[in-house]
Amino acid sequence: MTATHTARSGKAADGVHGPTPREAELKALAERAGRELEDASALEILQWAADTFGARFCVTSSMEDAVVAHLASRAKPGVDVVFLDTGYHFPETLGTRDAVEAVMDVRVLTLTPKQTVAEQDAEYGPRLHDRDPDLCCFLRKVKPLQEGLAGYEAWATGLRRDESPTRAGTPVVGWDEKRRKVKISPIARWTQDDVDAYAAEHGVLTNPLLMDGYASVGCAPCTRRVAPGEDARAGRWAGRAKTECGLHG
Repeated sequence: MTATHTARSGKAADGVHGPTPREAELKALAERAGRELEDASALEILQWAADTFGARFCVTSSMEDAVVAHLASRAKPGVDVVFLDTGYHFPETLGTRDAVEAVMDVRVLTLTPKQTVAEQDAEYGPRLHDRDPDLCCFLRKVKPLQEGLAGYEAWATGLRRDESPTRAGTPVVGWDEKRRKVKISPIARWTQDDVDAYAAEHGVLTNPLLMDGYASVGCAPCTRRVAPGEDARAGRWAGRAKTECGLHG
């Protein structure tokens, strides 16, 4: 069964305390690993993470595809896969989450914001994502993840350097200053062709929307199909300067 957690506020999650000795140790570890593992394979990077952090390591997934979750399950069977249910997802995305849980050796943990969409509408007005997308992303993504990762020391993402200019410098292992955790991007050096080849070779689940003109899948109100030749993330917050939800920057 998918575990569901509602994000709650807390001083540590809000980042108001000073760095602890353990955080200083983790930051130094992350910076060293980023250099040493730059040329390692994605599986080797994830094996290092599993060996180093054990149960205090998780994977986050938007359920655009399950490539990193699949890789991590090879390094650490039963690994926690954290999914943010914003209340605005496409049905296909939720279906991908359910399928990943059913067929892969992972434990899916679904995080939900403190407010439902209806409660948020009552407080901030309807369609906050149109009027203030940064605030909407903070309430429904950034804050829940900040609080949901409280029990972990390291988290893995599916970020790739080729996705957009803002992600070109993504390290394979780095320090997440916002959350004060080790951030692992094992497929940072991969291309979309690499992702597609791995998914095909291993029969990895991918979101059906990727076959329907969507190159990057987020919340339904803020995601559109992309035209040929467009940047993979051009369909996210189209027509706005916004290119990131705040989870990775």
